[in-house]
Amino acid sequence: MNGAYIRFRIMAWVAGVMSLLLWFVDIPVKYLLSVPILEDKIDWIPMVHGYQFPIYIITVIELSYRLKWDVLKIVKFILAGTLPVASFLAEKKVRAIYNSSN
Repeated sequence: MNGAYIRFRIMAWVAGVMSLLLWFVDIPVKYLLSVPILEDKIDWIPMVHGYQFPIYIITVIELSYRLKWDVLKIVKFILAGTLPVASFLAEKKVRAIYNSSN
């Protein structure tokens, strides 16, 4: 369980940071500012976010298997990876669950 817990914590932070970058850097620059020079410099953000999100989903599924979560809880934790701050809150909740079980 320890490895799944650590992998989830890392991916929750990565998902949170990438969501923040996507929502508050990439999207505003592309759709509000429309500055081509800046758009070229941040083209990597949605690509990295797109590659890391399936890895986040895999870590949620692995952790849920080990903790025997129901489907609704799994879906909530997966959706937490789509909102900028929610994955940080999900990580905090999992940390509390993990610390109470040890």
